[in-house]
Amino acid sequence: MIPASSVLLLTTLTGFGFGLLVWVGFLAALALVPPSLFFVPMAVVVALGFSAAGLMASTLHLGHPERAWRAFSQWRSSWLSREGVAAMATYPPAVLFAASWWWFGPDMIVTRILGLAAAVMGLVTVGCTAMIYASLKPIRQWHNRHTAPDYLIYAVFSGAVLMVALWAAWFGLPWELAVGALICALAAAGAKLAYWRFIDRQKPLVTLASATGLAALGNVRPLDRPHFTENYILREMGFQTARKHAAKLRHIALVLAFFCPALLIVVAALGTVPVIATILAALLALAGLLVERWLFFAEATHVSTIYYGR
Repeated sequence: MIPASSVLLLTTLTGFGFGLLVWVGFLAALALVPPSLFFVPMAVVVALGFSAAGLMASTLHLGHPERAWRAFSQWRSSWLSREGVAAMATYPPAVLFAASWWWFGPDMIVTRILGLAAAVMGLVTVGCTAMIYASLKPIRQWHNRHTAPDYLIYAVFSGAVLMVALWAAWFGLPWELAVGALICALAAAGAKLAYWRFIDRQKPLVTLASATGLAALGNVRPLDRPHFTENYILREMGFQTARKHAAKLRHIALVLAFFCPALLIVVAALGTVPVIATILAALLALAGLLVERWLFFAEATHVSTIYYGR
Protein backbone atom coordinates (compact mmCIF):
# COMPACT_ATOMS: atom_id res chain seq x y z
CA MET A 1 0.00 0.00 0.00
CA ILE A 2 1.16 3.57 -0.61
CA PRO A 3 2.50 5.15 2.62
CA ALA A 4 0.55 8.41 2.52
CA SER A 5 2.12 11.04 4.78
CA SER A 6 -1.26 12.07 6.18
CA VAL A 7 -1.98 8.56 7.43
CA LEU A 8 1.56 8.21 8.81
CA LEU A 9 1.03 11.37 10.86
CA LEU A 10 -2.42 10.21 11.97
CA THR A 11 -1.31 6.83 13.27
CA THR A 12 1.88 8.16 14.88
CA LEU A 13 0.75 11.43 16.47
CA THR A 14 -2.53 10.08 17.81
CA GLY A 15 -0.56 7.22 19.36
CA PHE A 16 1.58 9.71 21.24
CA GLY A 17 -1.39 11.87 22.23
CA PHE A 18 -3.82 9.21 23.37
CA GLY A 19 -0.98 7.18 24.85
CA LEU A 20 0.04 10.12 27.03
CA LEU A 21 -3.59 10.61 28.05
CA VAL A 22 -3.72 6.95 29.11
CA TRP A 23 -0.70 7.38 31.35
CA VAL A 24 -1.86 10.65 32.90
CA GLY A 25 -5.39 9.39 33.46
CA PHE A 26 -4.45 6.07 35.03
CA LEU A 27 -1.71 7.51 37.23
CA ALA A 28 -4.06 10.23 38.44
CA ALA A 29 -6.81 7.68 39.11
CA LEU A 30 -4.33 5.70 41.23
CA ALA A 31 -3.23 8.89 43.06
CA LEU A 32 0.34 8.49 41.79
CA VAL A 33 0.71 11.99 40.34
CA PRO A 34 2.28 14.57 42.70
CA PRO A 35 -0.19 17.33 43.70
CA SER A 36 1.07 19.95 41.27
CA LEU A 37 -1.57 22.44 40.17
CA PHE A 38 -0.28 22.77 36.61
CA PHE A 39 1.18 19.38 35.65
CA VAL A 40 -1.96 17.42 34.78
CA PRO A 41 -3.68 20.26 32.86
CA MET A 42 -0.44 20.84 30.95
CA ALA A 43 -0.06 17.12 30.18
CA VAL A 44 -3.68 16.89 29.00
CA VAL A 45 -3.16 19.89 26.70
CA VAL A 46 -0.05 18.25 25.22
CA ALA A 47 -1.90 14.93 24.78
CA LEU A 48 -4.90 16.51 23.09
CA GLY A 49 -2.59 18.67 20.97
CA PHE A 50 -0.80 15.61 19.58
CA SER A 51 -4.11 13.84 19.02
CA ALA A 52 -5.70 16.82 17.29
CA ALA A 53 -2.65 17.26 15.06
CA GLY A 54 -2.88 13.63 13.97
CA LEU A 55 -6.61 13.79 13.34
CA MET A 56 -6.28 17.02 11.36
CA ALA A 57 -3.44 15.53 9.30
CA SER A 58 -5.66 12.62 8.30
CA THR A 59 -8.00 14.96 6.42
CA LEU A 60 -5.15 15.86 4.03
CA HIS A 61 -5.56 12.45 2.42
CA LEU A 62 -9.17 13.15 1.50
CA GLY A 63 -10.17 14.37 -1.93
CA HIS A 64 -12.84 16.54 -0.29
CA PRO A 65 -11.76 17.36 3.28
CA GLU A 66 -14.89 19.46 3.76
CA ARG A 67 -16.91 16.23 3.68
CA ALA A 68 -14.93 14.59 6.50
CA TRP A 69 -17.85 15.10 8.88
CA ARG A 70 -19.81 12.46 6.96
CA ALA A 71 -17.49 9.76 8.30
CA PHE A 72 -19.14 10.08 11.71
CA SER A 73 -22.48 8.82 10.38
CA GLN A 74 -21.31 5.26 9.63
CA TRP A 75 -20.31 4.22 13.14
CA ARG A 76 -22.53 1.11 13.02
CA SER A 77 -20.43 -0.53 10.32
CA SER A 78 -17.18 1.41 9.84
CA TRP A 79 -14.17 1.30 12.15
CA LEU A 80 -12.99 4.58 10.62
CA SER A 81 -16.24 6.19 11.69
CA ARG A 82 -15.96 4.63 15.14
CA GLU A 83 -12.45 6.03 15.41
CA GLY A 84 -13.76 9.54 14.75
CA VAL A 85 -16.65 9.17 17.19
CA ALA A 86 -14.38 7.71 19.88
CA ALA A 87 -11.80 10.47 19.37
CA MET A 88 -14.43 13.19 19.76
CA ALA A 89 -15.89 11.38 22.78
CA THR A 90 -12.44 11.38 24.42
CA TYR A 91 -12.11 15.16 24.50
CA PRO A 92 -14.94 16.03 26.97
CA PRO A 93 -13.76 13.74 29.81
CA ALA A 94 -10.15 14.75 29.17
CA VAL A 95 -10.95 18.47 29.36
CA LEU A 96 -13.17 17.95 32.41
CA PHE A 97 -10.41 15.89 34.01
CA ALA A 98 -7.92 18.72 33.60
CA ALA A 99 -10.47 21.27 34.85
CA SER A 100 -11.37 19.13 37.85
CA TRP A 101 -7.70 18.72 38.75
CA TRP A 102 -7.31 22.50 38.56
CA TRP A 103 -10.41 23.42 40.56
CA PHE A 104 -10.94 20.55 42.97
CA GLY A 105 -7.49 19.00 43.26
CA PRO A 106 -6.19 15.44 42.77
CA ASP A 107 -7.89 13.91 45.83
CA MET A 108 -11.47 14.45 44.71
CA ILE A 109 -13.18 11.26 43.56
CA VAL A 110 -14.63 13.07 40.53
CA THR A 111 -11.11 13.94 39.38
CA ARG A 112 -9.99 10.33 39.57
CA ILE A 113 -13.10 9.07 37.78
CA LEU A 114 -12.67 11.60 34.98
CA GLY A 115 -8.99 10.66 34.67
CA LEU A 116 -9.90 6.99 34.40
CA ALA A 117 -12.63 7.77 31.83
CA ALA A 118 -10.22 9.81 29.70
CA ALA A 119 -7.61 7.03 29.83
CA VAL A 120 -10.12 4.34 28.85
CA MET A 121 -11.47 6.44 25.97
CA GLY A 122 -7.92 7.02 24.77
CA LEU A 123 -7.37 3.26 24.59
CA VAL A 124 -10.73 2.77 22.86
CA THR A 125 -9.82 5.32 20.20
CA VAL A 126 -6.46 3.68 19.49
CA GLY A 127 -8.23 0.33 19.36
CA CYS A 128 -10.64 1.67 16.74
CA THR A 129 -7.71 2.97 14.69
CA ALA A 130 -6.07 -0.44 14.88
CA MET A 131 -9.25 -2.20 13.74
CA ILE A 132 -9.44 -0.05 10.62
CA TYR A 133 -6.45 -2.02 9.37
CA ALA A 134 -6.90 -5.31 11.22
CA SER A 135 -10.37 -5.74 9.72
CA LEU A 136 -9.16 -5.54 6.10
CA LYS A 137 -9.14 -9.18 4.97
CA PRO A 138 -7.57 -8.54 1.53
CA ILE A 139 -4.29 -7.41 3.16
CA ARG A 140 -2.59 -10.29 4.94
CA GLN A 141 0.01 -8.10 6.67
CA TRP A 142 -2.80 -6.29 8.49
CA HIS A 143 -5.53 -8.90 8.93
CA ASN A 144 -3.81 -10.95 11.63
CA ARG A 145 -3.58 -11.35 15.38
CA HIS A 146 -0.68 -8.91 15.73
CA THR A 147 -2.08 -5.67 14.30
CA ALA A 148 -4.62 -4.59 16.93
CA PRO A 149 -2.54 -5.47 20.04
CA ASP A 150 0.56 -3.91 18.49
CA TYR A 151 -1.21 -0.59 17.94
CA LEU A 152 -2.15 -0.49 21.62
CA ILE A 153 1.37 -1.45 22.68
CA TYR A 154 2.94 1.27 20.54
CA ALA A 155 0.49 3.87 21.86
CA VAL A 156 1.28 2.96 25.46
CA PHE A 157 5.00 3.09 24.65
CA SER A 158 4.64 6.44 22.84
CA GLY A 159 2.75 7.87 25.77
CA ALA A 160 5.36 6.50 28.16
CA VAL A 161 8.32 8.26 26.54
CA LEU A 162 6.33 11.49 26.31
CA MET A 163 5.22 11.14 29.93
CA VAL A 164 8.79 10.51 31.06
CA ALA A 165 9.98 13.67 29.29
CA LEU A 166 7.27 15.83 30.87
CA TRP A 167 7.71 14.25 34.29
CA ALA A 168 11.49 14.68 34.24
CA ALA A 169 11.14 18.35 33.29
CA TRP A 170 8.54 18.95 36.01
CA PHE A 171 9.47 16.76 38.98
CA GLY A 172 12.64 14.88 38.12
CA LEU A 173 12.61 11.27 36.98
CA PRO A 174 11.77 8.57 39.57
CA TRP A 175 13.15 5.13 38.90
CA GLU A 176 9.67 3.55 39.01
CA LEU A 177 8.48 5.59 36.04
CA ALA A 178 11.74 4.99 34.20
CA VAL A 179 11.39 1.22 34.69
CA GLY A 180 7.80 1.38 33.43
CA ALA A 181 8.85 3.24 30.30
CA LEU A 182 11.78 0.86 29.77
CA ILE A 183 9.46 -2.16 29.98
CA CYS A 184 7.14 -0.51 27.45
CA ALA A 185 10.07 0.08 25.06
CA LEU A 186 11.22 -3.53 25.27
CA ALA A 187 7.66 -4.83 24.91
CA ALA A 188 7.11 -2.65 21.83
CA ALA A 189 10.38 -3.84 20.28
CA GLY A 190 9.45 -7.46 20.96
CA ALA A 191 6.00 -6.95 19.46
CA LYS A 192 7.49 -5.42 16.31
CA LEU A 193 9.98 -8.23 15.88
CA ALA A 194 7.22 -10.82 16.35
CA TYR A 195 5.07 -9.03 13.75
CA TRP A 196 7.87 -8.96 11.18
CA ARG A 197 8.66 -12.61 11.84
CA PHE A 198 5.00 -13.47 11.31
CA ILE A 199 4.48 -11.63 8.02
CA ASP A 200 7.79 -12.91 6.62
CA ARG A 201 6.73 -16.52 7.23
CA GLN A 202 3.06 -16.10 6.36
CA LYS A 203 1.91 -17.63 3.09
CA PRO A 204 -0.13 -15.55 0.61
CA LEU A 205 -3.86 -15.58 1.33
CA VAL A 206 -4.68 -16.29 -2.31
CA THR A 207 -2.88 -17.15 -5.51
CA LEU A 208 -3.80 -16.37 -9.08
CA ALA A 209 -5.05 -19.93 -9.37
CA SER A 210 -7.32 -19.78 -6.34
CA ALA A 211 -8.55 -16.27 -7.19
CA THR A 212 -9.64 -17.33 -10.65
CA GLY A 213 -11.02 -20.70 -9.54
CA LEU A 214 -8.67 -22.54 -11.89
CA ALA A 215 -6.46 -24.23 -9.30
CA ALA A 216 -7.56 -27.69 -10.41
CA LEU A 217 -6.06 -27.07 -13.84
CA GLY A 218 -2.53 -26.64 -12.48
CA ASN A 219 -0.27 -23.61 -12.73
CA VAL A 220 -2.13 -20.42 -13.69
CA ARG A 221 -0.46 -17.45 -15.29
CA PRO A 222 -1.84 -14.38 -17.08
CA LEU A 223 -1.68 -14.25 -20.85
CA ASP A 224 -1.17 -10.50 -20.76
CA ARG A 225 -1.05 -7.63 -18.28
CA PRO A 226 -4.41 -6.03 -17.38
CA HIS A 227 -2.88 -2.59 -18.03
CA PHE A 228 0.27 -1.45 -19.80
CA THR A 229 0.42 1.82 -17.87
CA GLU A 230 0.20 2.77 -14.20
CA ASN A 231 -3.35 2.87 -12.86
CA TYR A 232 -5.12 3.52 -9.55
CA ILE A 233 -4.68 -0.01 -8.20
CA LEU A 234 -0.95 -0.01 -8.88
CA ARG A 235 -0.50 3.48 -7.47
CA GLU A 236 -2.51 2.98 -4.27
CA MET A 237 -2.24 -0.75 -3.62
CA GLY A 238 0.78 -1.92 -5.57
CA PHE A 239 3.48 0.13 -3.87
CA GLN A 240 6.71 -1.83 -3.70
CA THR A 241 9.90 -1.40 -1.72
CA ALA A 242 13.07 -3.38 -2.38
CA ARG A 243 13.77 -6.17 0.10
CA LYS A 244 17.21 -4.76 0.94
CA HIS A 245 15.71 -1.32 1.62
CA ALA A 246 12.99 -2.82 3.80
CA ALA A 247 15.58 -4.72 5.85
CA LYS A 248 17.62 -1.58 6.34
CA LEU A 249 14.57 0.45 7.34
CA ARG A 250 13.55 -2.24 9.82
CA HIS A 251 16.89 -1.89 11.59
CA ILE A 252 16.56 1.90 11.59
CA ALA A 253 13.03 1.68 13.03
CA LEU A 254 14.10 -0.70 15.81
CA VAL A 255 17.09 1.40 16.83
CA LEU A 256 15.42 4.81 16.60
CA ALA A 257 11.99 3.92 17.96
CA PHE A 258 12.82 1.49 20.75
CA PHE A 259 16.47 0.83 21.59
CA CYS A 260 17.77 4.41 21.61
CA PRO A 261 14.85 5.70 23.73
CA ALA A 262 15.33 2.77 26.12
CA LEU A 263 19.03 3.57 26.48
CA LEU A 264 18.36 7.27 26.99
CA ILE A 265 15.73 6.51 29.64
CA VAL A 266 18.31 4.42 31.52
CA VAL A 267 20.80 7.29 31.24
CA ALA A 268 18.18 9.73 32.55
CA ALA A 269 17.24 7.40 35.43
CA LEU A 270 20.89 7.34 36.49
CA GLY A 271 20.74 11.13 36.86
CA THR A 272 22.67 12.15 33.74
CA VAL A 273 20.98 15.21 32.17
CA PRO A 274 17.54 13.61 32.66
CA VAL A 275 15.57 16.40 30.99
CA ILE A 276 17.70 16.47 27.83
CA ALA A 277 17.93 12.66 27.70
CA THR A 278 14.18 12.11 28.01
CA ILE A 279 13.29 14.82 25.48
CA LEU A 280 15.76 13.27 23.04
CA ALA A 281 14.23 9.85 23.75
CA ALA A 282 10.78 11.16 22.84
CA LEU A 283 12.05 12.78 19.64
CA LEU A 284 13.88 9.62 18.54
CA ALA A 285 10.83 7.52 19.34
CA LEU A 286 8.73 9.84 17.17
CA ALA A 287 11.18 9.61 14.26
CA GLY A 288 11.54 5.85 14.62
CA LEU A 289 7.80 5.23 14.79
CA LEU A 290 7.30 7.29 11.64
CA VAL A 291 9.74 4.92 9.91
CA GLU A 292 7.91 1.94 11.43
CA ARG A 293 4.55 3.29 10.23
CA TRP A 294 5.99 3.84 6.74
CA LEU A 295 7.07 0.21 6.63
CA PHE A 296 3.70 -0.94 7.96
CA PHE A 297 2.05 0.52 4.88
CA ALA A 298 4.84 -0.05 2.34
CA GLU A 299 5.13 -3.77 3.11
CA ALA A 300 1.38 -4.38 2.90
CA THR A 301 0.22 -6.23 -0.22
CA HIS A 302 -3.36 -6.09 -1.43
CA VAL A 303 -4.69 -9.24 -3.10
CA SER A 304 -5.78 -7.26 -6.17
CA THR A 305 -2.12 -6.87 -7.16
CA ILE A 306 -1.81 -10.59 -7.98
CA TYR A 307 -3.46 -9.82 -11.30
CA TYR A 308 -0.54 -7.51 -12.07
CA GLY A 309 2.16 -10.00 -11.23
CA ARG A 310 2.99 -8.50 -7.83
